[in-house]
Amino acid sequence: MLHELLLALLGYTGDLIIDRRDNLSAVTPISDECTFKLAPDISFIDPSDRELIERIITLGFYYRELERFSAKSRNLNWIRSENASLLENKEKPSVYRRALANGIVEILSVYTSSILHIEQLLLAETMPILATVTQGLNKFFTLLPPLYELILEIERGDIRGGQLLNLLHKKCHCGVPELQTCIQRLLWHGHQVMYNQLSSWMVYGILEDRHGEFFISRQEDRTVENSTAHIEISERLAHLSTTEASLTDWHMGFHISLDMLPEYIPIRVAESILFAGKAVRVLRNPSPSFLSRDDVYPQVPKSFPKIHGLAGRFNFQRESIINTGMGGEDLLPQSEADKIENMLIDLKESSEFHKRSFECAADSIQAIAASHLWQLVVVRADLNGHLRALKDYFLLAKGDFFQCFLEESRQLMRLPPRQSTAEADLMVPFQLASLKTIGEEDKYFSKVSLRMPSFGITVKSSHLDLPKATSAAADAISGASLSEMSVDGWDGIALAYSVDWPLHLFFTQEVLSKYLKVFQYLLRLKRTQMELEKLWASVMHQYHGIFAKSKKKDQDKSPMTHQRDQRFRSMWRVREHMAFLIRNLQFYIQVDVIESQWNILQSHIQDSHDFTELVGFHQEYLSALISQTFLDIGSVSRILDGIMKLCLQFCWNIENQDNLSNTSELDHIAEEFNKKSNSLYTILRSSRLAGSQRTPFLRRFLLRLNLNSFFESTAKGVMNVVRPRPTLPGLNQQ
Repeated sequence: MLHELLLALLGYTGDLIIDRRDNLSAVTPISDECTFKLAPDISFIDPSDRELIERIITLGFYYRELERFSAKSRNLNWIRSENASLLENKEKPSVYRRALANGIVEILSVYTSSILHIEQLLLAETMPILATVTQGLNKFFTLLPPLYELILEIERGDIRGGQLLNLLHKKCHCGVPELQTCIQRLLWHGHQVMYNQLSSWMVYGILEDRHGEFFISRQEDRTVENSTAHIEISERLAHLSTTEASLTDWHMGFHISLDMLPEYIPIRVAESILFAGKAVRVLRNPSPSFLSRDDVYPQVPKSFPKIHGLAGRFNFQRESIINTGMGGEDLLPQSEADKIENMLIDLKESSEFHKRSFECAADSIQAIAASHLWQLVVVRADLNGHLRALKDYFLLAKGDFFQCFLEESRQLMRLPPRQSTAEADLMVPFQLASLKTIGEEDKYFSKVSLRMPSFGITVKSSHLDLPKATSAAADAISGASLSEMSVDGWDGIALAYSVDWPLHLFFTQEVLSKYLKVFQYLLRLKRTQMELEKLWASVMHQYHGIFAKSKKKDQDKSPMTHQRDQRFRSMWRVREHMAFLIRNLQFYIQVDVIESQWNILQSHIQDSHDFTELVGFHQEYLSALISQTFLDIGSVSRILDGIMKLCLQFCWNIENQDNLSNTSELDHIAEEFNKKSNSLYTILRSSRLAGSQRTPFLRRFLLRLNLNSFFESTAKGVMNVVRPRPTLPGLNQQ
């Protein structure tokens, strides 16, 4: 009887101990109650012994279920059947469950050793007693039931991956030392899988997660249901170029799966791990075009005076690049990869999970990856040169080029753009301006292209021979009426910038869209300022011609001549007010905002050697440009757009009139300009803007606007710019 009891403790029932469930198979689910019991027809056992045996044989049931779970989790038959009949494999494999099963097998091996020891004791005794069995199995009454409850919860909830680690971590917090030791051992086995995945991800940039259990996963995995889809994704990515695949991987390829992220790993640490792996992928998979360029290591810009001090730290001397050639190993030296791997090995070999050590290791690895990514993007890819190019062309720092472009396209822009030829029409003035102002040493101009997004054709910038310009545009303008002209059509002029690997990591579409937003605003402003200047030349030429004719005819001024002069002076004051506001706004944006923020960004670039820091500094730079130019304040930007449109309408109205005989429309434009300019001044001088740190140089702009208290005195709508006022001569001297 005792031997049959020992067999039952190892999961083998018979005549004395029976199992209420028959015909068990590998797919039979785990029972939620004990099915082992003493045969009811056994009458020679006392009730007290029967109760004790019923209690002991529960351990056999727990052992059998734990062993069945382990065998199923460790079964690797799915590997052979994966390609043949993948859809028939209903049970989804799990490497984390397999690791847990390995830990359970370790515990069960201790249990089976205890059974063998009890058997030896029973054979050595002259009078075997049941108490010997009970004494040898006492400690397992505290271990096997919780383990059985654990696997039951795992099976019912289909728990796997990071969720399984999270469950084990919670189970570790108990007051039974023996049970706590067992659960910690199971957690250690689970962490071995996680550390292997971390090593693959953070050392080689490879996501080894066939079953979607890691807390970092591919973006496409959200809709992937089986491995066949994984194969299709791999084939699709294989057709992409290295640059396109790298861009997709960096921005959309991977994400943190919160479902699989254990609660004891903070989201900040998970983001560091995600960044480190993506950075290693970039460093280990450089673009062939980047490697084959003769200028892969451009001359160090002058804006890096401290580069020699950093060279020893990051090991990017020019000579080493030339002698060894540049590949993935050079971008991430093997010594650095070994350092990362050793950090993870130290964590892996620890018997317990230490949250502090894990976070420190993740931060250190993230810092290593960020520093080498900084070296690649900032030094080897000449980030600062591209930033300066964006400043030159998107922020209009090359004022001579855009002045020439606007002058060459001035007659063209007096007509609405034509859908079929808008971009082709822009090509001639754009290329003429480049030939006149852009030197051959400017290697970044070739990356700039002019676009009209609503029409979809791109005008690429290049130094090419141009056909002679025709006068078709001028002839068309001369036959056009004022009502057909529109200032809104050309507001869509946009610039595009060709970004090469690896700068696409820095200049994302979101970043370039912010640059474009500022560019369109500044181009409208410069166009308005140029039209006001051209109006001055046109009006003065017209006025002097009329004055010379009237002087030949009659030396004395007639009443009609005097009235004409009054109209000229009135309109001249309005033009001066417009030019005064536009000039000061331009000066504020270009000097107080763009130049000051550019200097701040340059100081950050010199001091920082971390890619993530640099991205943050650049985002702050763009945010400051947008906020300090009021592009994010709808009321102010609408007023400024209205003012610029009024200025253009004012200029075109005067140029299309011979002697200012009809001033009603001009009076209306002047009145609207007064209202909008005063509204603008009132909003800008409010405490919400002028008194905040959001626009630190706004007070200077207001001071220049209100130097003689003109705007302040007319803020309540008392100004009448059409009629002469005694305070206006002071303004004309500005």
